[in-house]
Amino acid sequence: MDGSVLTIIWIVSFVLVTVAVTGLSRRVGWSAPVTLVAVGAVASFLPWLPKIEVQPELVLYGLLPPLLFAAAIRTSLVDVRARRDSILTLSVGLVLFTVVVVGFFTWLIVPAITLATGFAFAAVVAPTDAVAITSISGRLRLPRRVVTVLEGESLFNDAAALVALSAAMAAIVGTLNPWAVAADFVLAVVVGVGFGLAAGFGLSAIRKRLKAPVLDTSLSLATPFVAFIPTQLLHGSGVLAVVIAGLIIGTQAPVVQSAQARIADSVNWRTIRFLLENSVFLFIGLNLKGILRGVADSGFGIAQVVLICVGMLVFLIAARFAWILAVSGFYRVGPKRFRERSWSGKATVAIGFSGMRGVVTLAAVFLLPDATPQKSFLQFLAFAVVVGTLVQGLALPWIIRRLKLPPPNADQELVEAQMLMAEARAAGVVRLDAERMEADDAAVVERLRNDATLLGESLLNPVEDGVEPAQAVFGRLRLAMIEAERAAVLEARREGRYQEPAVRAILASIDAEEIAVRFIRHNNRNDG
Repeated sequence: MDGSVLTIIWIVSFVLVTVAVTGLSRRVGWSAPVTLVAVGAVASFLPWLPKIEVQPELVLYGLLPPLLFAAAIRTSLVDVRARRDSILTLSVGLVLFTVVVVGFFTWLIVPAITLATGFAFAAVVAPTDAVAITSISGRLRLPRRVVTVLEGESLFNDAAALVALSAAMAAIVGTLNPWAVAADFVLAVVVGVGFGLAAGFGLSAIRKRLKAPVLDTSLSLATPFVAFIPTQLLHGSGVLAVVIAGLIIGTQAPVVQSAQARIADSVNWRTIRFLLENSVFLFIGLNLKGILRGVADSGFGIAQVVLICVGMLVFLIAARFAWILAVSGFYRVGPKRFRERSWSGKATVAIGFSGMRGVVTLAAVFLLPDATPQKSFLQFLAFAVVVGTLVQGLALPWIIRRLKLPPPNADQELVEAQMLMAEARAAGVVRLDAERMEADDAAVVERLRNDATLLGESLLNPVEDGVEPAQAVFGRLRLAMIEAERAAVLEARREGRYQEPAVRAILASIDAEEIAVRFIRHNNRNDG
């Protein structure tokens, strides 16, 4: 069989296994990332499976940009700004602290490596994984502030870790110049922020002028690479550029995109995010066999390997807790501005246990130069850290329950949503009066005003116990009508009474309205 055909079969099989394992894991309540890693690890020993090896450039340039972009466009820029001090202490401060203390520890426990190599490995394992964090935070009803801090940390800490890794690798192959490291860091931040802002605002301006949703979506798919690749070529932080561009574009989307384009964009990125997030963990597992070959060549005994892996994992977790406890203490006794924003003890514990590593760690360790002492063993050690922290994440649901952290205030969020919707309906009525003309059909205008007034007033007026709110009645009845309308259109299609373009146009219109109605009902049910 032709090699290209085998490649296609391999890709399709990869996707099917990812979907099947993820779906099964969700159904039985297992952690999808851990299950996928386990399945991949077992599959890596199958004799007929092709040899899998990490291609770090492919991961950094092919997988990382869309993964970060998919997470960034869903992250609130307002929340990031509000928690920027907490996010910076973790995404920059914790990374640098980890590089120093874990670097020294690695140098002490791994035989025959240099201190520069220890720092390089510490930079590899320093960043938490945005995919794993998002997966965990999505399943747990953590306080909004904790979720914002964790997601912000995982989005921004890759940049600091990769700059630190570059400095450490320079020290491995030559002489480390502290001034050069500082200059590289400043260059990476300035170029990354600059290109991120340019890509975010520039592409938003272009998308505002695109009328066809397919063109808008196509440009959206290229956006993370447009931000990442030029920034990297100019020695900036491509990670930072992608994250900033994603935050800006996600914030600008309601202004620059049509409703149809936003729906298409949302569905496409949800699909891409699902496939990439979960396939990454399967890919990690598939690398186990190749990584074990390097361990066999290291000359270490099994007991020594186990002790080093366990020691590294425990020390890495302890270092994270030490930094978070120190920062938390400073917030409690520092200036008033910080005291007002201090973390609770329970939130500190939750953040401390949320240090999962992922694909960035695995890709970064393969960037180590050939001159790195014990390179093969360090690759295995990075794999062990990734798997170990993912397994640690399995305890998070139990820890959160024991901590009894307050979930998001559903009642407050429901009231805010109702008030906001009422304001929107009122603004719509005002615009209706301003836009109507004498020749407009009075019945149409009255219908529009009645619909908006009914839903707007019902959101603000309390209802008696046991009485279904007006907006719930509207949603229930409208969905029933939509079901009948779709059935009528499909019946007309079967009878061949209308041409296919007309059928598709009406079905698309019905689908768009159903999405809107179900979205509102879903939010009201969850918040209520």
